[in-house]
Amino acid sequence: MKAITLQTYGGPEVAQLRHDVPKPQVTPGHVLVKVACAGINFMDIHTRQGKYAHSVTYPVRLPCTLGMEGAGVVVEVGAGVSHLNVGDRVAWCIAWGAYAEYANVPAEKVAQIPNAIGFDQAAAAMFQGCTAHYLIDDVARLHAGSTCLVHAASGSIGQLLVQMARRLGATVLTTGSTPEKCAIALQRGAHQAWTYDEGGFVDRVLEATGGQGVDVVFDSLGKATLRDSFRACRTRGLIVNYGNVSGSITDLDPIELGEAGSLCLTRPRLADHMADGPTVQRRANAVFAAMLEGSLTVEIEGHYTLETVKQVHERIEARQQIGKAVLWVDREPV
Repeated sequence: MKAITLQTYGGPEVAQLRHDVPKPQVTPGHVLVKVACAGINFMDIHTRQGKYAHSVTYPVRLPCTLGMEGAGVVVEVGAGVSHLNVGDRVAWCIAWGAYAEYANVPAEKVAQIPNAIGFDQAAAAMFQGCTAHYLIDDVARLHAGSTCLVHAASGSIGQLLVQMARRLGATVLTTGSTPEKCAIALQRGAHQAWTYDEGGFVDRVLEATGGQGVDVVFDSLGKATLRDSFRACRTRGLIVNYGNVSGSITDLDPIELGEAGSLCLTRPRLADHMADGPTVQRRANAVFAAMLEGSLTVEIEGHYTLETVKQVHERIEARQQIGKAVLWVDREPV
């Protein structure tokens, strides 16, 4: 079968399209899925770069097949799996091997998808959608009357955080790197949007909140914004650092959190909030239901093929993409 494999870590050139990869055999506790679509994520870039080479939370090791998010049809069911059947339309994330025609996926990572949701929509929504869902519902516990700040709000997860927070009745303040990206956040429902302005956004957040700061900051950037996020948060507020796109802070002293107002800082990971099959299905159901009712829009930037993966990775690394990219595995893109 065709698959994008890694034998070594490095740049886009190490992602090799092969036509002779053995079709995986279904194993106990797994289902074999004929892949229709695969999502393209920063985690795929990080996998290729070797950032998970020693990870305990995401134990992907070389050699491997890229792609940690996909959607397709179950064609075989492994021993011990009783809740899934051949022919089921399914989607999954944080289980590698989606950049291929077939994938052997742990059944506990799989969610069934409604007939009204296309494979490309499911592959675009599963990882980011479930991430936004657990950040909003489990970590931040936003509700009507809450205030939050979403950094990088034009990004795939940022757009979903904005929409989900608004759906709950929260006040949503946002940032972006350019006025154009701020406009995207406003289109998704943000109440206000500003450029980072080397930390200048803090004054605007404080002005918008009567000097108090927001209840919660969602920060996926890390080094470039995290300390300024402390200043934008209210006393005893919550900082949710769920990414480090701009780099990691390696010199953070916990006393800084006390000085900033007894803040709580957390660095959550999706795997710990997708620990079993019922939880995966519950989160997916919430995301798909919001999509079907029209309160959640998942922007698909483009449809690509396995043959163009390297070019798409190059674009993502150059920060050129705003929506979600999806691979058509079983046919040409529309």
